[in-house]
Amino acid sequence: LQWSEVFALKTPEIPLMFHSKTILITGTSSGLGYYIAARLASRGHKVYAAMRDTSRQNSLVSETRRRGGLSNLTVLAMDVTSRESVQQAVAAISADGNNLDVLVNNAGYSTKGFFEDLSDEDVRAQFDVNFFGVLNVTREVLPLMRPRLRGLIINMSSMAALYGKPASSAYVSSKWALEGFTESLALELMPLGIEVVLVEPGPYRTKILENIHWARDFDNPASPYYRKSQQYRLFLQSAALRNRRDPEEIAAAVQRIIESRKPCFRTKIGLYSKLLAIAVRVFPFKLYAWRFYKR
Repeated sequence: LQWSEVFALKTPEIPLMFHSKTILITGTSSGLGYYIAARLASRGHKVYAAMRDTSRQNSLVSETRRRGGLSNLTVLAMDVTSRESVQQAVAAISADGNNLDVLVNNAGYSTKGFFEDLSDEDVRAQFDVNFFGVLNVTREVLPLMRPRLRGLIINMSSMAALYGKPASSAYVSSKWALEGFTESLALELMPLGIEVVLVEPGPYRTKILENIHWARDFDNPASPYYRKSQQYRLFLQSAALRNRRDPEEIAAAVQRIIESRKPCFRTKIGLYSKLLAIAVRVFPFKLYAWRFYKR
């Protein structure tokens, strides 16, 4: 092979000169946000780790200290469903004299339950955090990025945004809405030099069962879906125990996006996620639905 042919096969990634960035991450007390915050702080970035209940910060602080990034971590109180709470947190960042370079909209949770078992309050609460919470934080952050004509917004979506599944209509709908909003926002902000991207994780080894809200009538024996609901809970528990996928993969992917010159609009991590994304677009819906009811 000639050298030109070798480079045509695979172009190596050119290392970037490292520049520390100021980053706001929501939902950092547990789950993916916890790993993202600890990793980015250990990389030398200035991280504002927002969480609704700051009494839960000890684990994040300990992990960040273990990685050597504690001096780069600031924990903020923020309830993404409260505009006042978001405004106060963003004002605290400005008061520190820091320009905000990156926003990672990570706060969220999952509601499980068949549609007829869901109350209106269940669905609205799901959208308040997963969708309107993103809007609240983004609305406060954009005035800090727009005058500088640069910035990066990373919205943490989910593989659930690519396909429907039983007992997950509230969660799936909130992520579908997030994807549509993110695509539209990306087009609006592109001329202003602000990038908006999506990360679509699959299931990872986190305390996912602690972050699930069960529908109002999930455990109601009178529900016509009661038997299936209980089977589904057992399935989720079993799947969580079997899951060996390291959430550090997601944190590393977010780091690469932040330190990249030109990040991709959508990032899927892992072969399973990429194959599933293709399958749900190629196979007829009834064939895809068979996987849920073949038993």
